[in-house]
Amino acid sequence: MKKKSYVHIMDHMHILVLFLSCFMICNLGSSQDYITKTQFLSDPGTIQNGTFKLGFFSPINSTNRYVGIWYNIKESDLLEIVWVANRNNPITDSSGVLKISEDGNLQLLNGQNKTFWSSNLTGNEVNETYAQLSEDGNFALYSNTSDAMIWQSFDHPTDSLILLQMKLPINDSLNDKQILFRSWKNISDPSIGNFTAGGSTHYPLHLFILNNGRPYWRSNAWDGNVFFGKDSVVSIINDNEGRAYYGFTFGNQSKLQHVVVTFDGNLVLKQWNADTRKWEILWQSRESECDEYSKCGAFGICNPKASPICDCLKGFVPRNKQEWSRGNWTSGCVRKTVLQCDGKTKGKTADTFLKLWHMKLPDGGFLVSTNNEDECRSQCLGRCTCLAYSYISNSGCMTWNNSLIDIQTGASKSLINTKGVDLSIRLAPSELDKSDQQQGSVDSKDDKKKIILLVILLIGTATIVLIIMFCLWRRLSKRNGLARLMNKKARRQNSRHEDVTSREFGDLPMFEFGKLASATDHFQEKNKLGKGGFGPVYKGKLEDGQEIAVKRLSKVSGQGLQEFMNEVLVISKLQHRNLVKLLGCCVEGEEKLLVYEYMPNKSLDALLFDLSHKKLLDWKKRFNIILGICRGLLYLHRDSKLRIIHRDLKASNILLDGNLNSKISDFGMARIFGDNEVQGDTKRICGTYGYVSPEYAMEGQFSEKSDVFSFGVLLLEIVSGRRNSSFRDEESLNLLCHAWKLWNEDDIFSLTDPTISESVYLTEILRCIRLGLLCVQEFPQDRPSISNVLCMIENELTVLPHPKQPGFTLRRTSSGKPTPHYGHEFCSNWISVSSFTGR
Repeated sequence: MKKKSYVHIMDHMHILVLFLSCFMICNLGSSQDYITKTQFLSDPGTIQNGTFKLGFFSPINSTNRYVGIWYNIKESDLLEIVWVANRNNPITDSSGVLKISEDGNLQLLNGQNKTFWSSNLTGNEVNETYAQLSEDGNFALYSNTSDAMIWQSFDHPTDSLILLQMKLPINDSLNDKQILFRSWKNISDPSIGNFTAGGSTHYPLHLFILNNGRPYWRSNAWDGNVFFGKDSVVSIINDNEGRAYYGFTFGNQSKLQHVVVTFDGNLVLKQWNADTRKWEILWQSRESECDEYSKCGAFGICNPKASPICDCLKGFVPRNKQEWSRGNWTSGCVRKTVLQCDGKTKGKTADTFLKLWHMKLPDGGFLVSTNNEDECRSQCLGRCTCLAYSYISNSGCMTWNNSLIDIQTGASKSLINTKGVDLSIRLAPSELDKSDQQQGSVDSKDDKKKIILLVILLIGTATIVLIIMFCLWRRLSKRNGLARLMNKKARRQNSRHEDVTSREFGDLPMFEFGKLASATDHFQEKNKLGKGGFGPVYKGKLEDGQEIAVKRLSKVSGQGLQEFMNEVLVISKLQHRNLVKLLGCCVEGEEKLLVYEYMPNKSLDALLFDLSHKKLLDWKKRFNIILGICRGLLYLHRDSKLRIIHRDLKASNILLDGNLNSKISDFGMARIFGDNEVQGDTKRICGTYGYVSPEYAMEGQFSEKSDVFSFGVLLLEIVSGRRNSSFRDEESLNLLCHAWKLWNEDDIFSLTDPTISESVYLTEILRCIRLGLLCVQEFPQDRPSISNVLCMIENELTVLPHPKQPGFTLRRTSSGKPTPHYGHEFCSNWISVSSFTGR
């Protein structure tokens, strides 16, 4: 009996141990983030740590089993795999087990105990270990005794680089290139494919892709800061011991991002969009045919905007004209005139250089030691083998001794350093026009040019000072007469309409002047919120505690009862969340006041154009403001009982509530359109300098497209953080001219306000800039309607057309002065502007 009881007890113990083992395995697969010798991972189990999961998976259209790491996103239909352990050695059934072996290594086995993958470490530290998945997606092996990391997946990337804390050491022992990661064979097979991506190990640093070992794509040279423009993706890091690393980070660490080299050879930056629940492509290496390595051969230059895309550098001709005529440019170009330096020609004239602006530099350059660009040019000029040079401010002097290959202009985003770098190529003097020649052996000529330029500047400065003094004298002499004229006009208007009664305002509440004076503390200066063409606006508080904004018609304002009544009649009939709400008005004697809901954040211009406040407006807030303005305009143009043309849309007329929601205000200049009325004409031009459309300013014609033009200006101001008129002393005439110039140079992202340039919403920002250019096109028929504008903003799938030239970008006379306009009466809302001209 005792023996039977003992056996019975042992049977129960075995069952209990088996049950606990199963429980531990199940528990490991569902919640833990580590693996030990006693806690292993069996297919289909997983471990996880916040953003990432590690476990067994099968690719699309495959039954093979692999151990990998992927993003722990429930909403995603497909696993976004970022690392694979046994990528070249799949398990064909579901018997796989990932465990810590007896020697302390990570080991992947199948049901027959066959090893399919191992960490393959040796040494004393490997005996007692555990493995853990960290929050940044790194799967690492640690020593139990010292907790030191002895192996990590970050050191063995497959086809992806996780952009959180990942960094890879730069192997100085390599001759030139270091492979960082390798593509999958295809979408169903993670084994090593044809394409490899990596970075150079010596200056100039750059990224590259190889196709079966042959160059396939190459980035521009590293400029000393980052590879991917303002939002850093790849940078060079040095630790305390002097070791160099490729660092992988991004501007917004809260986003899920990684770089992957796809099986078809495209280097792609992906980001998870929580709103659309999809992975979005923020950047990719293949934007055009010019991104193919050496598309145009030796001494050929590729321009994705040109047709054909390939051309020879100046001073060179196609090596094989027949092939070039058929679109095969790989044979490249040859020099037309031999260089003076090679001794084949008899002449004393030295070679010179032609500078090419904003280029993707050729492959194969190397750094030489110089202190400045002049020394760089001199060194290259002094060596017959030197064919070109480029001076990069953060890196130094680069020179080329061999054929110049893989050159590109009209740089696209795929080049990483989108602005490009200046490149100077060596040519015989006969190949250059006089305007092309740079300083070679003619330093004295440049000295003379500098002296002449200095004299011109001095004369010009003296002339400007005299003109300013003359203008001030004229203005002072006329000020008293002008003030008297304005006061007389205001008195005539007020006396003519002093019999206005409350019957003319319908159901709109009428306030007593005394109560409004008391609410604003008798219009004290400390309560003034701002001032416009209508008059000052004051903050007030009624007896019941309600905060209000009171607009008081100035007695010297160019606007009078006509604009006052217009605003009352228009806005009192409109109700929309993106229009400021009119609470009532007051008309007593000469006093005319409008009472609005109070906007705590004042007007858009108070934040947008103030260096200390614009940081409050991140891109999401600005985008919400843009949507609010657009929806408010759509209501005015199409959805309200009355069709309204605002005619004075500008930053100071966009008010912001406590949540920074935008509301359109100031309807003193608005016009009501009939159902069948498309366009209006007037001889009294109303609006604000810089926001008025060309057809309205020049011909007095206004329509819905006039408001669209003003909205486009406002959109570009919101993105750039600069006023349209802030460019008067710069090369560009205004913001529209500046944006159009950057658009043609394919550098439109430079327009972005630096306070939002680190934003991850790059695609959205660039889309808004392009839409702004579409709205400010010179001819109204080219501009989209406000309903189309809203559709383009909200629907990212809508393909935007290429914008045409904006208005007010080239309108100057031969003297350089604005051309005056006559025959129109201008409203006084043009503060301190006596006339208006399209620029």
